[in-house]
Amino acid sequence: MATQVTLVASAFLLLLSLPFSTSISHSHRSAAINLFATSPASLEDAYEALRVFEILGLEEKKTHLSGDACQKVLENLDSASSLKDLFYALKVNNILKCDVNSNALKDIASRLKATVHDPSTLLDIYYSIGGLVLIKDQDSNVDAYLADVDRVFQSIKALSQSDGRWRYSSDNPESSTYTAGLAIEALAGVISLASSEIDQSKVNIVKNDIIKLFDVIEKYDDGTFYFDDKFVGGEEQRGSLSATSSVVRGFTSFAAVTSGEINLPGDIILGLAKFFLGIGIPGNAKDFFNQVESLAVLENNRISIPLILSLPETVYALTKEGQLKVKVNTVLGSAAPPLTVKLAHAFSTGAKDSAIIDSKELQYDQESGFHVLDAFPKNVDVGTYMFVFEIVLHDSGSEKVFATGGQIHVPIYVTGFIKINNAEITVADSDPGRAQTQKKLDLAGNDVVSLSANHLQKLKFSFQLTTPHGHVFKPQQAFFKMRHETKVEHIFMVGNIGKKFEIILDFLGLVEKLFYLSGRYDIELTVGDAVMENSFLRLLGHLDLDLPKAPEKAARPPPPPVDPYSRYGPKEEITHIFRAPEKKPPLNLSLIFLGLILLPSIGFLVGLLRLGANLKNFPSSTVPATFGILFHVGIAGVLLLYVFFWLKLDLFTTLKAFGLLGAFLMFVGHRILSHVALTSAKLKSA
Repeated sequence: MATQVTLVASAFLLLLSLPFSTSISHSHRSAAINLFATSPASLEDAYEALRVFEILGLEEKKTHLSGDACQKVLENLDSASSLKDLFYALKVNNILKCDVNSNALKDIASRLKATVHDPSTLLDIYYSIGGLVLIKDQDSNVDAYLADVDRVFQSIKALSQSDGRWRYSSDNPESSTYTAGLAIEALAGVISLASSEIDQSKVNIVKNDIIKLFDVIEKYDDGTFYFDDKFVGGEEQRGSLSATSSVVRGFTSFAAVTSGEINLPGDIILGLAKFFLGIGIPGNAKDFFNQVESLAVLENNRISIPLILSLPETVYALTKEGQLKVKVNTVLGSAAPPLTVKLAHAFSTGAKDSAIIDSKELQYDQESGFHVLDAFPKNVDVGTYMFVFEIVLHDSGSEKVFATGGQIHVPIYVTGFIKINNAEITVADSDPGRAQTQKKLDLAGNDVVSLSANHLQKLKFSFQLTTPHGHVFKPQQAFFKMRHETKVEHIFMVGNIGKKFEIILDFLGLVEKLFYLSGRYDIELTVGDAVMENSFLRLLGHLDLDLPKAPEKAARPPPPPVDPYSRYGPKEEITHIFRAPEKKPPLNLSLIFLGLILLPSIGFLVGLLRLGANLKNFPSSTVPATFGILFHVGIAGVLLLYVFFWLKLDLFTTLKAFGLLGAFLMFVGHRILSHVALTSAKLKSA
């Protein structure tokens, strides 16, 4: 049983020991290979796979897709494909540089310009503007610039709402965050397609819209920021990942094509990066693409590049000498600029006022890239601590480029062996002056006790827990269990009183809870904590309890729990007594009955003789004679089958045999009777 509690505590520790806030890792590369293993069903899927491979540096996988992808690109660019297919064909071509005809791009550019000036929805504008931007970047000989930029800019801006969200179309009053990201990205495309500088006042209006959009951003307690969405085009509901990814692509694209600053705090940019990293590894290709591409966009955005502080482990044991290691990277794992990591202070979560570390600079190991705290202070004991880190950039100019997040709080778990002392169990009368039974226990060993009590007595159990440094340890779980011989269990919390843990059970007040069940009780103690390396569940002994007889209206104990695995165990043997056989009749009576049965057969044979039965008409030719013999053999076989049925065969076996024999008789009987009929007809005609 002690092993069970240890396993549970170890599993909890395993969850705690997961890396803290890591950047993109090798696990993402392995996941990308698995998620995009199948051939893309559409150009959108092909682009997402190629873009992920490009970001993660999987050039071999990217090359593997290039042949089929380029063929699809050429097919879609040469045909009258939808705006969406054209958009993703151009995106794929932007990565693979397929051999696209310049004249085809000119025709597509003309079609996209016509759509921009007469769109039906925001998506039409988004695909058209995005396609023109891609054409401009891929072929400088194609005129992709917009003639009436102000009109296009205004048609998109007309769909904006006062809260920073955008509508899907002019006919639809509902707005969404996801659509806002598309609209802002489209406006960035309009600015890049302008042949002359656009009015700065319009740019500032969009910047204000972006700021207003961030007023509705959601936040977790750990500084993670994200956008939620409720409505997208009246057709589908997007999740937080899609909405946040859309906004990130939108405002970073807009910042890349405009001058001046967008007043977004670095903490928000860092919080968005934490959101994407906190997802872990998504389970589907679309979410994986949104995560990886958003992180790539944040890695190279013009507003503020987030730096991620990560710890390979957050659980440390006092029984082992370990170093606290910290690494700072960009979201994609690239090296950070020159910096120093400081441990501003560290404190126990149970005593926030008393710091165990104050302002200590971590040493940088150039070979491993970690900032290292060589050893924990001597006053660090078993428990949960909060370490507060600060990232200090060496170049003051880097503070405008990178977002460090100020003070970063990281929970650290320090484990160790807890000493269990002064365990004793006492059975005493309610009258303090009377004698009592007191026994000491070694909870670290295998001691068990045997006690007896009645309903007028009390049971008192107490013990102490101390850390390796001698401090009182308060575990997360301390349970005292009594299990009756009928499997009825009762669990009591063990309270903390000063420096010891104690529980007092007054059986007079517990008789109803114990269902007046007298008899033997096994008593167990469970003590467990995530930082306690020797958590345990052990048997203390047994208690013979004498309780009064239950009143007539007292509550009855619940039925014993049914083991769910018992249904797979051996079943109870079924015994059946057959009815005794009936008494057989006398032998003489049986013989007389047999003679009466055979008498009709004898009469049948006598009748045949009297009628002059003979074999004169038996066929003489070979073939008819053969069928005649087989027919009589078949009849004999039927009679023999009756005999076997009477002696040993069951009905079903007899019927199967009779079916085969009957088919044989029908065939040969038909042949011999046809011959007899033919012979008779010839005799009559003669």
